[in-house]
Amino acid sequence: MNAAIIAVGRMKEKPYRAMADEYLKRLSRYGKFREVELNDLPEPANSSDAIEDQIRQKEGESILKAIRPTDYVVALTIPGKMWDSPALARHLEDLCNRSTGEIIFVIGGSLGLSKAVISRADEELSMSPMTFPHQLARVMLLEQLYRCCKIQSGERYHK
Repeated sequence: MNAAIIAVGRMKEKPYRAMADEYLKRLSRYGKFREVELNDLPEPANSSDAIEDQIRQKEGESILKAIRPTDYVVALTIPGKMWDSPALARHLEDLCNRSTGEIIFVIGGSLGLSKAVISRADEELSMSPMTFPHQLARVMLLEQLYRCCKIQSGERYHK
């Protein structure tokens, strides 16, 4: 599998970075996995809806610049489709077999994803109806990708 995570914001806290690096190391035996960290824009205190839309739009523009036309884009959103791990593993395997580009998972900034990014996405994925810190969501996604690779390889992975 060749996949990338495009995330708005840097992983600054060492425990999250260590966990992400560990999963990236484990994933390296299954294919090419990479992270693209994009700058998040500062959100002014008491910002208006219009200002928040502008921030989402600017962050979205940088996300879209990092995506190629042949990439299959999965936007992480709360209303996206939820999968159990075996079904996600089968789905990703199917995508790998029919996709000509990289599978790109997109995690937005604290204000979420722009409409343009969601429109560009081929599908939306939800990890839960709950909201998680973006750094934790990235670690959780990497763990699920690792779990999917283990399942696809017929290797044991604890439930």
